[in-house]
Order: sequence, then C-alpha cells, then structure tokens
Amino acid sequence: MSTILAVAEQADGTLRKVAGEVASEAARLGKASGLTVVGVTIGPGAAAAAARLGEFGVGRAVAIEGGEVADYSGEAYAAALAGVLRAQEARLVLMGATSFARDQLGRLGALLDSSPAADCIAVSMKDGSVRVRRPVYAGKAIQTLTLRGSPAIVSLRPNVFAAARIDGGRTDVETVAPPPPPERRGRRIERVAAGGGRVELTEAEIVVSGGRGLKNPETFKRLIEPLAAAFGAAVGASRAVVDAGWRPHSEQVGQTGKTVAPTLYVACGISGAIQHLAGMRTARTIVAINKDRDAPIFKVADYGIVGDVEEVLPALTAALKELGAGS
Repeated sequence: MSTILAVAEQADGTLRKVAGEVASEAARLGKASGLTVVGVTIGPGAAAAAARLGEFGVGRAVAIEGGEVADYSGEAYAAALAGVLRAQEARLVLMGATSFARDQLGRLGALLDSSPAADCIAVSMKDGSVRVRRPVYAGKAIQTLTLRGSPAIVSLRPNVFAAARIDGGRTDVETVAPPPPPERRGRRIERVAAGGGRVELTEAEIVVSGGRGLKNPETFKRLIEPLAAAFGAAVGASRAVVDAGWRPHSEQVGQTGKTVAPTLYVACGISGAIQHLAGMRTARTIVAINKDRDAPIFKVADYGIVGDVEEVLPALTAALKELGAGS
C-alpha cells in the first residue's frame, strides 16, 4: 500500500520547528488523498522525537537508531532512509528545505531513481501524480511541476506551511536499525553549534537583516543586534556584508546564502539586489529602511521608511522595548 512519508528532522530527541510543518503538511495530504502517513526520524534520539509526531497528526512513525547513524554521514543516512522508503512503499516523501535536505535529496534521488523537487511552496496530489510549485530564476517566477515518478521526493520551504497541532495526538513508533553502511567517502570531523540562545535563521518568524548601508561592522552590531533582540528575531545579512567580513556566512540571506520565509522581514540599509531578493521575497511582510528612496528594495516592500538607519533603528528599538515586543 502506498504511503506518504514525512522525514522529520530532530536533534537529540527534539523535533526541529520545520519538522512540525512537514508532518502537518503530510497529514493534510494524507487526509485529502486517502494515503497512510508515516513519519520518519533518524539519528540519536530518533525514537523520542518520533513519539511527538502525533501532535501534528502523524499516527505512525519509524525511528532509525543505531551505531551506523550515531554520527552524521551523508552516505549512511541516505542508505538508511532509502531502505525505509522502499519498505514503506512511499509514493511521496516530504522533508524540510534545510541543509540536511540539500545533502540528502540528490543522494535519495540517485538511490531511488527519482528526480527530487527542492524548496517548494505548494504541494498537491491528483490522479496519482504529485504537483508542486517552487520559485525559480532567483524568485522572479514560480514553476509548476508534475512529478509522475515514484516516489516523488519534495523539500518544503520553512515557514511557508503551517504546523497544525492536534490535542491528544499520539504516535505508534517502530524502531529499526540502520543497514550496514556503504563505503564512506567523507566523514564528519566536527559539529559546531550556533551561538547559544540565537534564533536559527531559516526557522525564525522574524528576521532583521543589515546591508552595506550600515557602513561598518561596529555600526551593524550596535544597531542591528539590539533591534533583533527587541523583536526576538534572527539576524541576517546581505552578501556584501558577509563578503566584507562583518558577519559570518551562516547569516547571509540571498541566492548564494540562505532562503528565508519569515512572517516579518526587516531590511536595514539593504539596496535590494536581485540576488538578495531571491532569498527573502516570500516573506509575508517586508519592511525596508533605507535613505535612498529609489532603492530597489522598496519595490517589494510592504512598508518602507526613507531615512537614516542611525536615526530610525535606535528609535524603533526603543519603541519595541517599551512595548515589550520581544518578550
């Protein structure tokens, strides 16, 4: 019997935010198509994380745990996931469009003879086919694809699909051991965690980004970080800022950085080059702050403030603190 599989990312037994979005979308598609939905988790703590998928409407899950997946290996994880996808006769496989998916999509496509669709913003099923929509050409167009092969493997852009919680939902979890690993051509040397207490950029509901208009790294830190803290937001940056060494690449938003789709995106001193717009134009609300009234960023902004960031940002930060926006 064909199934819909929701690959739910987790870390040490805790589901990532995007996992709830993937699980909820799988549950919605399962209800609409009549197909059984199965969650899949992998790595240390997989069983504990899988047990939480019932909160998002997934009643059955497979947890892959064991020594072969104790440390991340692209080859070992792909082999283990492919084995479960075959055993569950997956028709559709959903996962979040994260760094994990970017590493796994191609591997799973090769192992399962499928052509994955990445970074999708809509998914539907009709007459045995899977249809998806996703941005292309740096976000200037939306492509519609029909995936007739099986399984269809799709990654979903974070913050686009709602995570719908269900009271009292429970999950029956089956724990399986991973297969013997294939030949490993790479190994993980080190795992570096993001700064303590910081909101992860791609999963943040609010992102505050800065560009060259901040003039120097000291001004960026002095103006952007307090504003982000007042919002309870993640900090983003333009490519020019990252290339200049002001901020790490992990904060870069754009075509060669990360794609974000927050509820609110605040662009400070960012002109709005097409490469940057490709990474943030699907945000639900965009606020642009720039002293150049002709800056391209204003063409995509829902709200614009023409003014000097040295004047606007401290005033905005103070107002937010007074209102307690980040609490």
